[in-house]
Amino acid sequence: METSALQKERAKYQPKLPKALQGAVKIKEGKPTQSVDDYEEIKKLFPNTYGMPLVEFVPADSQDSLSINVGVILSGGQAPGGHNVISGLFDELKKINPNNRLYGFLMGPGGLVDHNYIEITSDLIHNYRNTGGFDLIGSGRTKLESIDQFEKGLEIIRQLDIKAIVIIGGDDSNTNACVLAEYYAAKKYGIQVIGCPKTIDGDLKNEQIETSFGFDTATKIYSELIGNIARDCNSARKYWHFIKLMGRSASHITLECALQTQPNICLISEEIEAKDRTLNDIVEYIARVVALRAKDGKNYGLVLIPEGLIEFIPAVGRLIKELNDLLANHGEEYMGLDHKAQRAYIIEHLSPANKETFVTLPVGVAHQLSLERDPHGNVQVSLIETDKLLSDMVSAKLEQWAKDGKYVGKFAVLHHFLGYEGRCAVPSNFDANYCYSLGTSAAQLIVNGKTGYMAIVKNTIAPTEEWIAGGVPITMMMNIEKRNGVMKPVIRKALVDLEGAPFKSFASKRELWAKETSYIYPGPIQYWGPSEICDRTTRTLVLEQNKELQSNC
Repeated sequence: METSALQKERAKYQPKLPKALQGAVKIKEGKPTQSVDDYEEIKKLFPNTYGMPLVEFVPADSQDSLSINVGVILSGGQAPGGHNVISGLFDELKKINPNNRLYGFLMGPGGLVDHNYIEITSDLIHNYRNTGGFDLIGSGRTKLESIDQFEKGLEIIRQLDIKAIVIIGGDDSNTNACVLAEYYAAKKYGIQVIGCPKTIDGDLKNEQIETSFGFDTATKIYSELIGNIARDCNSARKYWHFIKLMGRSASHITLECALQTQPNICLISEEIEAKDRTLNDIVEYIARVVALRAKDGKNYGLVLIPEGLIEFIPAVGRLIKELNDLLANHGEEYMGLDHKAQRAYIIEHLSPANKETFVTLPVGVAHQLSLERDPHGNVQVSLIETDKLLSDMVSAKLEQWAKDGKYVGKFAVLHHFLGYEGRCAVPSNFDANYCYSLGTSAAQLIVNGKTGYMAIVKNTIAPTEEWIAGGVPITMMMNIEKRNGVMKPVIRKALVDLEGAPFKSFASKRELWAKETSYIYPGPIQYWGPSEICDRTTRTLVLEQNKELQSNC
């Protein structure tokens, strides 16, 4: 396997661990837990894994040398640090007993069902330490939901003498992990299931999960690119750059990148929904800022747009919900029609209010909203060119203002979508350490007999040695929501808190950023050097934990 000079040097990096995970470990149990909502329904659905206590790892004098084989699955979209979760899991299992084995199921949960796997060895894992991507075993979006899948997976689990499965994924993947853990517990199969919190979107977090892995690295990658664009923007001084950023369900990435780079305009989906903003409201806001800067001779600027914005515009959001249900129930009938017939079919079946919204949208956007759904039953918002929709509408608005004598300036636009650029990056020191600690924690949850838990690491703005590692019952994070037209138990997504410190910090400065050219150019991730540069966390994490935001962050 060919490796770059960076990868060779990066392989030598030994991730740091919290003090409690550096030697022998025991657990300290807290009080019983309950779900975030829908208590009785969740308890009824998960009688064997509901109400378990939070656990924290503490140092021990010694630990039994347990013999145990484990399977690991990477599920869903890639995020920087996945290989370090597996590295931490592998190293801890071998430290507990050198005879322990780790098996990787290939290309996601489907590898478990289809019995596709490899054994992860010391020589193999060496090539992937501190690297980006999920290419060690691959990932996939197969959903573990049916009894047939659970029983088919059990066949290979028994064959390999596996005692536990670790599922590394986002909210949906960990919901599936919880369902699998409950099924195996109810059947008394003796198979443990543990989850790890992964998603660059940052929407898998709560009081117990301070951040999901990959968010730190991805936002630093995007912020570097935005900073580069900003510097070009401030050099040429003739373009408005509309930059769409990954994040379908929440605007955490966009907000973090705004805090790091200080663009002229940053749209936060959650605020637009809360304030019941219309599409025209958004267009007028952008146009006003463009006109304000044009008065000062600044016909250039930066606009950050979250990928999922369109769903958060209340009228469009209501339309999308009805479209999701319509396609869930009549998808096969609908998909067989041509473009023109599909539009007519939708108009015929929509409620009056949503029909009115649908027919007022540009035909191209309306068509994109009615395309085939993703595996979770949601509109594929990454296919919607929201940045181009907004810039076109802003351009039309400015042309009208110019005719009315209300605007004098130029409006030339360039578009960017930052998404895949950040998913497989070499993990930052923070993510390298955090993920390694999560993998180590997952191993300790297994050897301490836990199932239906997610590995967690807290106190993450402190030095790594002071981090607090443990586990949270997955049922504690669940509620009932409609998915694919059906009410299901799922982990509640974390949206941007408009009362939270990160958003308030941004909101207090955006008027200044709109008028002035206040860009910050973060530069690339640093892996070696002063700790305040190479080990720093995100601004979001620092602000959320009510610490003073230092200038070097």
